[in-house]
Amino acid sequence: MPEADKSDIHGDQPAAASKQGKADHKELATFAFQRTRMPMVVSDARQPDYPIVLANDAFLNLTGYSADELLGKNCRMLQGEETSRTAVAEIRAIIAQEREGTVEILNYRKDGTAFWNQLHLSPIRDDEGQLAYYFASQIDVTAYRKVQTLEEAERRLLLEVDHRTKNVLAIVDSIVRLSRSDSAAAYAASVQQRVQALSRTHMLLADNGWQQAYLHDIVRLQVAVFGEDGVKIEGSEVAVPAQSVQPLGLAIHELAANAAVHGALSRPGGRLHIGWQRQGDGIVLEWAESGASPPKTEPRGGFGNVLLGAVLERQLGGSVTREWREDGLRLRIELPSLDRVGAKLRSNP
Repeated sequence: MPEADKSDIHGDQPAAASKQGKADHKELATFAFQRTRMPMVVSDARQPDYPIVLANDAFLNLTGYSADELLGKNCRMLQGEETSRTAVAEIRAIIAQEREGTVEILNYRKDGTAFWNQLHLSPIRDDEGQLAYYFASQIDVTAYRKVQTLEEAERRLLLEVDHRTKNVLAIVDSIVRLSRSDSAAAYAASVQQRVQALSRTHMLLADNGWQQAYLHDIVRLQVAVFGEDGVKIEGSEVAVPAQSVQPLGLAIHELAANAAVHGALSRPGGRLHIGWQRQGDGIVLEWAESGASPPKTEPRGGFGNVLLGAVLERQLGGSVTREWREDGLRLRIELPSLDRVGAKLRSNP
């Protein structure tokens, strides 16, 4: 190996040093470079492609490479398939501008395992002020980034829980305010039944990871409470966005409860057919009861009708058409989309 030229660079003076410390500071700096637990490396800026000329034990331990495998190579050997091209461009710009800079970049060890590297670059100049070397310190911030990711996920979860809680409480508040009865016991029962209907859709959403629920499941879940004899449910497979599931489930509960108390499901031989089909971005749902006599008087505007109007018409942007026939109620519910509450209806092929 040829003898090295006499150095034409002089390091920065220590910020604090005794007379002896100042006399020995070059040797002490060498000790510090080698023994620090922070990975450090120096590249020669006067040679093509900035080869590594110095590396400490901490750098070898971090990367898994030996000294022979590193010396003379460019630090880009630590880059891999998932390394951000943007981060690489930032490093190039720092070097091209001969300035200090810090970049977080995904690097890879010799064994192929990835780690997030907080890379700090600093130029070293010779006595004439020309760029001679680049010093780089590295910090493995993989664990820190995992904590950041978990904290962000927790923050999003808390926001989502807060949003869902407010929505549910708003519906419960409406149930409590709008439910009516002449007796305290009947009032308590009606409120309880409606809150239970809300709870059923809540559990359905939880089982589906709070993403969506299928319309068939929403309808069947609410109707089955009052019995499934004489009930037929059919329709194309339609996924309802999470935000729309609970109000839609509550509306179906009101219709089913009315059929069980006053309509087709309140007497033997009664039939209920519920069907739907896609119409553009939305759906058309048909509710047909048979085997029940029409009411003697037009139903008054109780909570059920108020809720259907509030949920299906104002909240979901749809329309409800009612028709009392000789043998029972017919309903046509048109929901052009569920965008007002959630995403568009998503249909599986």
